[in-house]
Amino acid sequence: MAGIVPDPLMLRRSGFSRREFLMNTSCGFGYLAFLGIAAEAAERENIGKGVAGPLAPKKPHFVPKAKRIIFLFMHGGVSHVDTFDPKPKLTQMDGQAPPAGSKPAITFSQTGSLMKSPWAFQRFGKSGIEVSELFPRIGSCIDDICVIRSMHSDLVSHGGAMLQLTTGNGILARPSMGSWLLYGLGTENQNLPGFLTISPTFYHGGAQAYSSAFLPAIYQGMRVGDGNTPAKEMKFDSLAVADPEQRLQLDLIQARNRQALGRANDDSRLEARIESYELAFRMQMSIPEVMDLSKESKATMALYGVGEEPTDDFGRQCLLARRFSEKGVRFVQVSHSYPRSYWDQHSNLYKGHTANALKVDKPIAGLLNDLKQRGMLKDTLVIWGTEFGRSPAVQGSDGRDHNNNGYTMWMAGGGVKGGMTYGATDDLGWFAVEDKVHIRDFHATVLRLMGLDHTKLIYRYAGRDWRLTDVGGEVQQKILT
Repeated sequence: MAGIVPDPLMLRRSGFSRREFLMNTSCGFGYLAFLGIAAEAAERENIGKGVAGPLAPKKPHFVPKAKRIIFLFMHGGVSHVDTFDPKPKLTQMDGQAPPAGSKPAITFSQTGSLMKSPWAFQRFGKSGIEVSELFPRIGSCIDDICVIRSMHSDLVSHGGAMLQLTTGNGILARPSMGSWLLYGLGTENQNLPGFLTISPTFYHGGAQAYSSAFLPAIYQGMRVGDGNTPAKEMKFDSLAVADPEQRLQLDLIQARNRQALGRANDDSRLEARIESYELAFRMQMSIPEVMDLSKESKATMALYGVGEEPTDDFGRQCLLARRFSEKGVRFVQVSHSYPRSYWDQHSNLYKGHTANALKVDKPIAGLLNDLKQRGMLKDTLVIWGTEFGRSPAVQGSDGRDHNNNGYTMWMAGGGVKGGMTYGATDDLGWFAVEDKVHIRDFHATVLRLMGLDHTKLIYRYAGRDWRLTDVGGEVQQKILT
């Protein structure tokens, strides 16, 4: 056993540092070393602030209305005029040229005449909000949902728009929304990550969408699966299953670290590294249990559409999101993403949106109902979003172009008023025109629901103070309970 961790002097003579050795050791020690490096940076940030570790729970600025977030990301650009924003005028003008001056000055590609929605809308719930026949099950939950019909952003390409949605900036590398929340609030369960992303895409920004950027790396989102891997085959990235041999190896490393700490007398960075190794080991013991769906009842599995097609894949993701949230994970993003699924219908709108909606409608409604039955919806903020909407005008014979000037997202639970619509686009659906909500306003509102003042959640980097909302953002008070 003594030969497992060579003497530091011998390592230097061989050309390897202790860190390099750990990063290349089996049984998950590469991951442990990564957390050590990350915790080292975060620990420096907390020196003298009385913080018991970088992930310790922190006091919010306000009494929070939500304790946790589940963000359902629909990758590719869901058409708002075909889902949650009915446009009778568009139906009336079907096949006509767009009126002069009605189109955005900058579009992603060329479009033709106006095209009505191929789907009918109907009213749901006591609120009577109209929802497309694409989403009948989500429609049945509409009294718990606030539909924001006036979203707008700055970028019309997938990569930039996706990054602006997830990080607040579509051009430069910035910390993601989940990383900011973890930095501001810490985590509730020291045995699990505070920020998880399930089945994220490798495209259009990739890992930058859940990156901590210039925040300490300990606030990085942890990936479970990816857009290429079916949900039933997902495994937690980079973690091996803990076993007695690994415990022995870790004990040996920790003993050598404590010897070094004794010689150093007082080294907070080394103390943080020791703590991070133990955290990583505990995570390996906790995560397999959370990801095991076999203990869920048949009724719960059916509620999410697990075990049936075409809902099995996204149903598993949504059920995992509930299980992780239940265990104290603060921010879980669930992606219906490329290449397995994609909402970017420049052509074949009817076929593409129909297929995608069938995959997600039942699981999303199942998640909302499950959270409500368990008493969790009242303090869980569920967000449904996409990087932009689509054009009212046709592209090709039966597609729609990108449209970032006006589109729809919705929220449920966690301090949001249900059974209401907020804001509006113009009669054709090109532009947000009433109670406009920019991405910065959206982020400011989400932080407020979690008990954080977006103007005070600040990190000093490169000579200036940074925020998720940068120098803008207004909380949308009208949608809050």
